[in-house]
Amino acid sequence: MQQAADFLDESLALSELIAPLSDTDYTQKTAFKDWTIDMVLRHLHFWNTAALLSVKDEAAFQALVSGLTDALREGALPDHEYAYFEGLSGRALREDWLVMADRTADVFAQTDPSQRLQWVGPSMSARSSITARLMETWAHGQEVYDQLGVVRENNDRIRNIVVLGVNTYGWTFANRKLPAPGPMPFLSLTAPSGEIWTYGEEQDDERISGRAEEFCQVVTQVRNVADTSLSVCGKIAQSWMTQAQCFAGPPQPPPAAGTRKTRTA
Repeated sequence: MQQAADFLDESLALSELIAPLSDTDYTQKTAFKDWTIDMVLRHLHFWNTAALLSVKDEAAFQALVSGLTDALREGALPDHEYAYFEGLSGRALREDWLVMADRTADVFAQTDPSQRLQWVGPSMSARSSITARLMETWAHGQEVYDQLGVVRENNDRIRNIVVLGVNTYGWTFANRKLPAPGPMPFLSLTAPSGEIWTYGEEQDDERISGRAEEFCQVVTQVRNVADTSLSVCGKIAQSWMTQAQCFAGPPQPPPAAGTRKTRTA
């Protein structure tokens, strides 16, 4: 399954970025809810573990997520993840997370993409599960790139996130108990390689065009659309891009304009 290889490659890219950091460097806060780099890695590590167990050991998966309801409701998920890993942090955390990412990728590479897997919400296919892990690694990785003042060089594997964004067009509105305002706007996106990716029916009055990575940034809510160079034409396109959400969970607002960007000093 190509998505498993793409997930591992994204994990390796993030690992390479943080490899030079000292243990103390992992305590610096990012622009995402003041999460530290430690907190970001523990979050990714926890849910990679959950994904692996959903394939290998359903009972262990249920045990892992059984105590999450209160933590999610109370906004204490980072505390829960901290306790689960017994405070693992810094370079040791990076090593442990990377080993788990490698194991998770290996297991999913050998799994039937259509196999249904348990999750915290509805079950999902194995392909969707590992694509979600790729998306979260990429999205949460962005706050680390931003904090370290590094502009990420993306790869065409982000097409997985583009497709996820396209597939959740209707979900963005349904999650807010709203009907989709019409057919999805036409997308014309330039991939990191320069290839043009298009989605939806060609139309002039409802369309979004620009860099694929900026579309990914908007649907994963790591950037406000106003902080991108995307061309957004039409009321439906504007409505989508100002509240797009490709991940599960309650409706979340995008970051305020100007608040999520690469640190320059």
